[in-house]
Amino acid sequence: MITVSDLSLQFSGTPLFSRVDLKFTPGNCYGVIGANGAGKSTFLKILSGEIEPTTGSVAIKDGVRMSVLKQDQFMFDAYTVMDTVIMGNKRLYDCGREKDAIYEKPDFSDADGIRAAELEEEFAELGGWEAESDASQLLQGLGIPTGEHGLMMSALDPRKKVKVLLAQALFGKPDIILLDEPTNNLDVNSVVWLEDFLMDYAGTVIVVSHDRYFLNNVCTHIVDIDYGRIKMYVGNYDFWYDASQLMQKLIKEKNRKAEEKIAELEEFIRRFSANKSKSRQATSRRKLLDKIAIEDIPASSRKYPWVGFQMAREPGKDRLFVTEVSKTIDGVKILDNVSFIMNKTDKIALIGESEIAITTLYKILAGEMEPDSGTVKWGVSTTQAYFPKDNSAYFDGCDDSIMDWMRQFSEDKRESYLRTFLGRMLFTGDDVYKPVKVLSGGEKVRCMLSRLMLSGASILMLDQPTNHLDLESVAALNNGLMDFKGNVIFTTHDHQMIQTVANRIIELRTDGTIVDRNVTYDEYLQLMNQ
Repeated sequence: MITVSDLSLQFSGTPLFSRVDLKFTPGNCYGVIGANGAGKSTFLKILSGEIEPTTGSVAIKDGVRMSVLKQDQFMFDAYTVMDTVIMGNKRLYDCGREKDAIYEKPDFSDADGIRAAELEEEFAELGGWEAESDASQLLQGLGIPTGEHGLMMSALDPRKKVKVLLAQALFGKPDIILLDEPTNNLDVNSVVWLEDFLMDYAGTVIVVSHDRYFLNNVCTHIVDIDYGRIKMYVGNYDFWYDASQLMQKLIKEKNRKAEEKIAELEEFIRRFSANKSKSRQATSRRKLLDKIAIEDIPASSRKYPWVGFQMAREPGKDRLFVTEVSKTIDGVKILDNVSFIMNKTDKIALIGESEIAITTLYKILAGEMEPDSGTVKWGVSTTQAYFPKDNSAYFDGCDDSIMDWMRQFSEDKRESYLRTFLGRMLFTGDDVYKPVKVLSGGEKVRCMLSRLMLSGASILMLDQPTNHLDLESVAALNNGLMDFKGNVIFTTHDHQMIQTVANRIIELRTDGTIVDRNVTYDEYLQLMNQ
């Protein structure tokens, strides 16, 4: 169990959160949510002891082992994959190293023998003899084949390093696991494996994630950082979201009724306080008025942008024809005779292991790259808008303010119109004059989505639009794509977005070919696993 008592944290005199009292118990998974900058990762660092709170305490029972998902991919480059995972239980790893070093000594003494016996006993109690097989099972579950378990970490692809560090955090049955964005860069099969692992896990899990589907599947509780407070709610993310929206609605309704009653009382007082026959009633009304307190809704740190796409004109029957498109990059054929037709009602999720192949196909569709062979033909009455995975070309070295940058994509150039539009995308006040080259990743994505909304295109192409977005912005984009009347072809790691938006799945296989099915995402995964 972790007990958090009267916890607060201040940076430069500014409180991030205060008066936090929580208990985390075994057998539960706690999802930590909050707006960007609310302090989610900071809270995990306080729990792990990496950061000291300003006031209060974090109490963990003696003998309890905590494991934390490391974020530095280069920390273990000097070690093998297997050793990196086993180092998740540092005492076990150190015990094994010391034991082996003693046995390798050329002048083995009686004292060494006694120490070796002690280490052997401790090593066995810690599960040392099963350590490599346990680590291997974790690695294989996350998609790291046995042939790579002896490699140096420095030789691994960064996406595989992430998996090894995750296996390290899960290794050795820790009592408490702290995970900060564990699904980042994981493929679908690895995410499913992780969900199953955490659902069967008997200890305490505390996880920060922007993946709504993942939070819904694994969480028993939601820990919400907002209003400068940290509160815990029973249930998964969807349950928390629905309950919080209902609570806000009830508070607003209560305030509205209170305001109406106050207005009625004030009017009565104004009209009758000078009337002697009514003065006693007016006095009683005034006393009642003093007792009515309009409950202030705290200024939430959460802000939901408005995302909505409208077609400037309805396209005709023909949308898109892709015929036998092939492309080779660096001697590897990543697209091999790819053919498909986009129909009138299609919203296509483009998935696959090779992000290079997916991005290449988008660039070919957008006319930014030519195929080696094959053709791409758009319906003559269609218009397209493209959201690239790498948006740096739109911002790097650009001295324009957000206002001026947006003006180039808008038919209405008036500042009043642009300010209103940008306000809905959470750029308010003097923010609109900020140079675009200094924007954060999330701010740049919101600018790119604004560009798409202003385009009036009938077909949207989006390559990883949820990167850098917080949960609120992802939800807004999700709703915008669901409501859009035109066609969409998109790629994202957000399971819930694919499931709720797409009615067709096209998977790019590693050999460059495709699998094309008119089904939902969950139906597709079920088909592929049969």
